[in-house]
Amino acid sequence: MTQRDDVLGRSVRAAAPYALVDRVRDVLAASHGATRVQLFLADYGATVLTPYDPPPGQEQPLSLYNSPEGRAFGSQEPREQQVRHGDAVDHHLPVTVRGERTGILSVRLPGDRSTPEAVDELTHVADLLGHEILVAERDTDAYQRARRIARLTLAAEMQWQLLPARACTADEFAIGAQLEPAYAIHGDNFDWAFDARHLTVAVTNGMGEGIEASLLSNLAVNALRNARRSGLDLAGQAALADQALYEQHRGASHVSTLLMRFELATGRAEVVDAGSPQLWRRRGRTVERVPLEAQLPLGMFEESHYEAQEFELLPGDRLLMVSDGVYDALSPDGEQYSERALARAISSTGLLPAATAPRALLRALAEFRVAETADDALVVCLDWTGRPAQS
Repeated sequence: MTQRDDVLGRSVRAAAPYALVDRVRDVLAASHGATRVQLFLADYGATVLTPYDPPPGQEQPLSLYNSPEGRAFGSQEPREQQVRHGDAVDHHLPVTVRGERTGILSVRLPGDRSTPEAVDELTHVADLLGHEILVAERDTDAYQRARRIARLTLAAEMQWQLLPARACTADEFAIGAQLEPAYAIHGDNFDWAFDARHLTVAVTNGMGEGIEASLLSNLAVNALRNARRSGLDLAGQAALADQALYEQHRGASHVSTLLMRFELATGRAEVVDAGSPQLWRRRGRTVERVPLEAQLPLGMFEESHYEAQEFELLPGDRLLMVSDGVYDALSPDGEQYSERALARAISSTGLLPAATAPRALLRALAEFRVAETADDALVVCLDWTGRPAQS
């Protein structure tokens, strides 16, 4: 780390949580002659980039698909754009934290200062800003408020606050997920965590609608986290969450859950299939549903017994975990999505990274069913790289 990096880091960290962009703007004006610095944040539906604290007249969001900023967001590579009627250059830099695509930092520099070295330094600034926003969100609503192009329902607010992130990358894997309808989700949720040995992933679906479904999912996810952090094995995690839900609702409400744990060193996977979420695998050109032993949803009966199944992941495998709002969706002709269209969609999104594949699959789902629906739809995508063999 250079002395300039250290000074920049200390300066940004010293800013008020809501004023990070102002501090970055001041620093880049002094160090690089920047005449414009603007942060754009991906909205909850991952369809547009919304400006954070924009100047008057520049409040409109930008498309993720046909704007220079959106293309930089999609490629996760810095992009340059020549400013009209002048020699200045706009640099659009991804703001990403451990694979979580937060947004874009746009910086306008004089033409003579838009060098490859300057782009490297701006890329570092964008990385720093992403990490500082993650910390700042503990103390301010400013960034979450800026991400919204519509009001979240209360149930959706609860669900989004429960999530770990929308993407994560490590040496052995990349994972991404998306919920729809983003601003009115109620029962579907996902969770993940990893350490030096294991990655654990949970997909949950609380029965019912609105607040009822959201409260169920909140209880289930937190019970699973409590069990996981207590060091229980996968079957034990399911059993503890099952007991917590049954004690609260006495079997009147339950949560469908797909609970998985992956051994990072070997690719050995354990899974408890406790309800409706399905698991699909793309290996090479073959797309198929992974057969699992169906077990009882969490909270349906007192002291249900759960057993984990095992299978092996190979480097290059892609797993898709989908809720019933995906595979049970119907076309206008009454065809179920999982019959043929789901496998086609999984194949067609095969070249996309795990962070963006769920969004693309949900777009394909929307085109298949045509009509709007209030049903939750959730996709989690896991790309398995595996740990290189020790020589």
